[in-house]
Amino acid sequence: MQLTVLYFAWLRERIGLPRETVETNAATVADLVAELIARDEGHALAFADLASLRVALDQQLAGFDSPLTGVREVAFFPPMTGG
Repeated sequence: MQLTVLYFAWLRERIGLPRETVETNAATVADLVAELIARDEGHALAFADLASLRVALDQQLAGFDSPLTGVREVAFFPPMTGG
């Protein structure tokens, strides 16, 4: 399946891209992350601490165990704080 993957804040800086289109057979977000980590050092660095990341599937917050069936867009970002 083909997915648009979006990166925000420091993830964008570490990976060097704001978005990319990936071809994947990943069943879950965690599987996708494993594929991305294997791509290069920038991806590995960006995903080194999953506890410091959030994910949204088609603009809905999700967990790393969420299935990717039917998903078109995956966004990764650090937790937001308000004030």
